[in-house]
Amino acid sequence: MQNTLPLDGIRVIDFTQVMLGPCATQMLADFGADVIKIERPGAGDLSRSFYGETSEEAMNNAVFASLNRNKRSVEIDTKSPEGKQMVYALVREADVVVDNFRAGVMDRLGFGYDELKKINPGIICASGTGFGEKGPYAHKGGQDVLAQAMSGVMEKTSDPSIPKSIYPTTLCDYTAGMHLVQGVLAALLARGKSGVGQKVSVSLYDSMIAMQMQEAAQWNKHREVLNWAAMPLTGVFDTTDGALVVVGAFKANPLQDICTALEIDDLSTDYPNLSSQRKNKPFLQNIFRERFATNTTAYWLDRLEAQDLLCAPVRPLGEALADPQTEINEMLIDIDHPVLGGLRLVGSPVHLSDAPLTVRHAPPRLGEHTEEVIKEFGLGEKERAAG
Repeated sequence: MQNTLPLDGIRVIDFTQVMLGPCATQMLADFGADVIKIERPGAGDLSRSFYGETSEEAMNNAVFASLNRNKRSVEIDTKSPEGKQMVYALVREADVVVDNFRAGVMDRLGFGYDELKKINPGIICASGTGFGEKGPYAHKGGQDVLAQAMSGVMEKTSDPSIPKSIYPTTLCDYTAGMHLVQGVLAALLARGKSGVGQKVSVSLYDSMIAMQMQEAAQWNKHREVLNWAAMPLTGVFDTTDGALVVVGAFKANPLQDICTALEIDDLSTDYPNLSSQRKNKPFLQNIFRERFATNTTAYWLDRLEAQDLLCAPVRPLGEALADPQTEINEMLIDIDHPVLGGLRLVGSPVHLSDAPLTVRHAPPRLGEHTEEVIKEFGLGEKERAAG
């Protein structure tokens, strides 16, 4: 007998698209919530147009599929009177409404918290924006790369000689999405005590500021820049067949241990403390670089690990996905999609012993569940979305 999922019985009305919101609502869905995804007729979530094509295969692409399992898709023209009434009917029976539009969009659509709580006092309205719902940037378009730049994350590099660059995965979107999940779960717990809902707000900007809590504390107190990637004994080094990373920290004398692993004289006698190592970082790193370039990644990892140093190979994603650890951790799931066929997607990083991840719905085709939801909610023709 399958255990009950923790959010079984919770209904979520999902207006989200692209990354921040969908990764949050997918986690809620994985936990058992009934997530009803509201999509624009004929177009749907912006991720459906990833390839710029309108074929059924293109609109059910792997990028969209990666963020939308265990959801039901309903096409609604939210700007039409009929569409609005349909949304209100869904909200009356829902627990949570989630969006990641610009600040003010849900209010203009007639779906802001102040309006929806009149319909359902227990409703929780969760919003993810770019920069917050008030302030000088509230109505600025929010996007992962912009948040990286404006929060201070992009400004730091491991070395001043390295050009500043865009972090190559959706760091801000995913972090804010997980904060949104936390907010929803906390609000559901609070509603269990008070009986009333509330507004939950997160932003890409706030999530990136929060991620730098150590750096911010150091700056505010001492006006010193804390940059973990720029530590003198930490770096990425090429080998004869790849690359590895070493973190020279959390030991009494990491420089001595690195020198032992590299089979060179003990440099810690000349550079015994962090201050002297920082001042001479280019010199030290150049010695490391020359030594690592003389042998294979496996060879150096064995020697580094023999000294109990933190180290790892630098691998492409494909190697990480094929690693036995990934399979043991149940981080890949196989889904049979009606359009794309077999799909292997990333599973949930949260593992519950009594409620393992199950796929109740494959990533939905656009409007796949419109008729089903209309019948389930007993909606009449006048409450349907226009065309």
